[in-house]
This record gives sequence, structure tokens and C-alpha cells, in this order.
Amino acid sequence: MARKKIGDMIAEWMDGFGRENGYELSRSEFVKEGGSWYLRVFVDKLEADGYGTMGTDDCELISRWLSEKLDQEDPIAQNYVLEVSSPGMDRPLISDKDFIRFKGELVDVSLYEAMDGSKLITGELVEKTPEALTIAADGNEIVIPAEKVALVRLAVVF
Repeated sequence: MARKKIGDMIAEWMDGFGRENGYELSRSEFVKEGGSWYLRVFVDKLEADGYGTMGTDDCELISRWLSEKLDQEDPIAQNYVLEVSSPGMDRPLISDKDFIRFKGELVDVSLYEAMDGSKLITGELVEKTPEALTIAADGNEIVIPAEKVALVRLAVVF
């Protein structure tokens, strides 16, 4: 099955399961690494006042449910490893929903080509449009054309 179709299938399944159990799919990926296939599912925990912290019990619950669903439907021909986890502290921002949720947060922006001599810019997320990403850094707003943005992640500050 094509990677896109697997992602769509996981999203559909997780939508119903998530609404019933307080979870939200962040993203999924079906990738081959070092000769092995991995189906990785990244999930956020929802609470009454917003987002909570995913624990190992949450990951185990989702993994067991998803494993049973995958066994029933059997959509993947090859052997693979199922991994369920939280998106992490340095989660990539992918969907429009991510950019809205994390507006005002510190992000690391990786670029395809350097701007002002750097391929990595860190700043506060101001706005994302289809045309550009705007961040604030050192008191200035920086507008980065969308075609130059390789990846946006939440910055981890220690």
C-alpha cells in the first residue's frame, strides 16, 4: 500500500478513536530505515483545558488498539514495526493547525538555502501563510518565503 494511503487510513481510524478516548493524531509516517519498515504514529493527549502530557500508558493503549485494527484490516503487505509516541518537545510543525496552536512559541526554521548566511533561523512564530512564514527574532520580523522553508520545529530551550 502506498505511504499516502496508509497515512490517510491511520488518520481516519485515529479520528474516531481519538474523539472517544481523548487523543489527537499529530502525524504518521511509514518509512524504510536500514532494511526495516516502520509505521510511526505520533499522538497528542487532549484534556478539558487543552493538551496534556502523553505517558507510556497512553502510548501502550493506542498501540494495542492500533495493532488490533491493523491485524483486522491487514493493509500492509510487508513486515513492519509499529511505534506510537508523542510528537516530542521538538515536534515538527506540519499542518495549519500546528502553526495556529503554536503561534507565539519559539521555533527553529531550517532552510533549503541560506538567508543572511544561515540555513537555521530561530525566533517566535508570528504567522504562516501559503506564501511565507513570519517569525520575530532580535526585535525584527523576518518573512521567509515558503519555498525556502525546509522544516519548522518547536525550539527546545534549556
